[in-house]
Amino acid sequence: MPMLPLVDWLLVFSHFASLSLLAVGGAVTTAPDMHRYLVTQQAWLSDAQFTASIALSQAAPGPNVLFIALLGGNLGLNAGGGMDAGWPAVSLALLGVVVVSMTATLLPSSVLSYTATRWTHHHRERRTVRAFKAGMAPIVIALLVATGWLLMAAHDKPASDWPLYLLTLAATLLVWHTRIHLLWLIGAGALLGALGWV
Repeated sequence: MPMLPLVDWLLVFSHFASLSLLAVGGAVTTAPDMHRYLVTQQAWLSDAQFTASIALSQAAPGPNVLFIALLGGNLGLNAGGGMDAGWPAVSLALLGVVVVSMTATLLPSSVLSYTATRWTHHHRERRTVRAFKAGMAPIVIALLVATGWLLMAAHDKPASDWPLYLLTLAATLLVWHTRIHLLWLIGAGALLGALGWV
């Protein structure tokens, strides 16, 4: 991928900033649109880079918003010619992480959250505030389902991916009906993947 001009970096910044305002339920709920923009529409990242960024951030300790930093880093590395290009590519990766991805994602949503939280706390007894809170639950669930579907369908080989679909269904049912800690399920999925079963 050739070096991105400044206007493309600004487009990524504005896209991530607008998505941050839709990140109800966490930044991972915006992953389907980030995939559409970065992989499908612009072809700045490969499908493997995108899914690896999410998988690595979910396996690492810390907030799940880390996948956005990895997306920005991969974008900068690709724009700079990859790791073989040396310091220019690393500099662009840092630009992608700090300025474009994380600042664009964290700043608008943080300002909105702070302002909205203060306002809703002050007006928490209003019927409209209670209705808004109740109405957000199905939206959050739908966004999380869309993200899970995107990650599950990333292989695009339905005939050979039936174990992946079965694992996804089993993990969903276990989370829904048991009290098994999610880290055990992530570890089991990693083990099954390392063994080549999914």
